[in-house]
Amino acid sequence: MPSPGRRPTADDPVLVMGAGSIGAWLGGRLAAADVPVVMVGRPRTLNAMRAHGLTLTDADGGRLHLPPARLTLAEAVPEGLRPGLALLCVKSAATSAAAAELGARLPAGTPVVSMQNGLGHAARIAAAAPRLAVVPGMVPYNVAELSPGHLHRGTSGRLAAQAHPALAPWLPVLQAAGLAMDLHADLTAVQWGKLLLNLNNAVNALSGLPLRAQLLDRDLRHCTAALMREALAVLGRSGIRPARLSPLPPALLPAVLDLPTPMFRAVAARMLRIDDKARSSMADDLALGRVTEVEALNGEVLRLAASLGLEAPLNARLVALVHGWSRLARPLDGRGLRAALGL
Repeated sequence: MPSPGRRPTADDPVLVMGAGSIGAWLGGRLAAADVPVVMVGRPRTLNAMRAHGLTLTDADGGRLHLPPARLTLAEAVPEGLRPGLALLCVKSAATSAAAAELGARLPAGTPVVSMQNGLGHAARIAAAAPRLAVVPGMVPYNVAELSPGHLHRGTSGRLAAQAHPALAPWLPVLQAAGLAMDLHADLTAVQWGKLLLNLNNAVNALSGLPLRAQLLDRDLRHCTAALMREALAVLGRSGIRPARLSPLPPALLPAVLDLPTPMFRAVAARMLRIDDKARSSMADDLALGRVTEVEALNGEVLRLAASLGLEAPLNARLVALVHGWSRLARPLDGRGLRAALGL
């Protein structure tokens, strides 16, 4: 494999493990910039790209299309692959199995960046693949599948990862592909800052609405605000200060979400710069009857609370609601979700 710190070349492919919405977006952007990319994913998503290619659109009006011939797709990590970088983008429940596959197939020392929601994935990856160089990472934006082979980024931001020598040579490559990345000495505060925002994912999924429409519903915002307040109280007791990843400081988010909608529109104008197509990936999972990431998001609040001898009853009720949801159930409006959470 390339030695740590050597500048990447076209001979050093990137492996995307988990070519779902986020993974295929990252892999597609790299492939469009002529970086060799191998994307490993589920048959459903791979077959869609084999049939239609990969179209990437975004809230800024950008559009890229890669025909099938420009995509290298696989159901498993190819034998003998020696990537210069691996991006692990599987959903939380698949982390250990995917990491074990990487550990069995990739050369020792291969840098693997966890580009997943929640915290704790890097530790699970390292436990399953101890020979690899595992780095926590964070994707700030929302990507939705609009149709087979068509992904749309509905929000913006910069990738983040914990500082590691193996990542330094990849920063200009990522920048050139439109995937600017910031490195942090400790990513924990950034991960918690993202997780706070992601507490809205389950609310969005249960509502059945696009993100922007959901955020314009005061009752649904009130549910998210209550979940955030509870999480912030737990974080305060733990001494963790979440990073600011939105136009508003984390401590102010619940109060702003609770404002009457006309005031919310004015105060949170930048927060509402989301196009009408954006939705949470949990909405797709819930609609398709797949396992969701609620345990990696709201469940993380419960685990931190338990470690401190505390409870987080609102987040616990939401986790139970998502676990008990049927794909045939009708979406909950704001009043319905407030009643289900006891608000």
